[in-house]
Amino acid sequence: MKENSGKKPCTHAPEHETGRDHGHFHDPAVRRKQVNRAARAIGHMEHIKKMIENDEDCAEVLVQISAVKAALNNLGKEIISEHMAHCIIHAIEDGDTQAVEEFQEAIRKFM
Repeated sequence: MKENSGKKPCTHAPEHETGRDHGHFHDPAVRRKQVNRAARAIGHMEHIKKMIENDEDCAEVLVQISAVKAALNNLGKEIISEHMAHCIIHAIEDGDTQAVEEFQEAIRKFM
């Protein structure tokens, strides 16, 4: 495994399932950005929950749900792009066709 200077390796399945990683790492700044986007979506969902509890206008609740769906979809696209640009390239270089197949299945589920 390559030196990681504190960065976490990208694995294609939980290590306890396969025990494999490809020795490459997610950029901490990118990971932090993704975590922040997820946190914002969670906060937005909490607001939607309160809107429903307060019996607010259904049309506005639906608009807010639509906004969260779009935010999560965009986060998913960002994760796909990052994973393809790093993890999948390394998997292909390492001849790990299983990782590619697993990612294809994940994309089918995402879509």
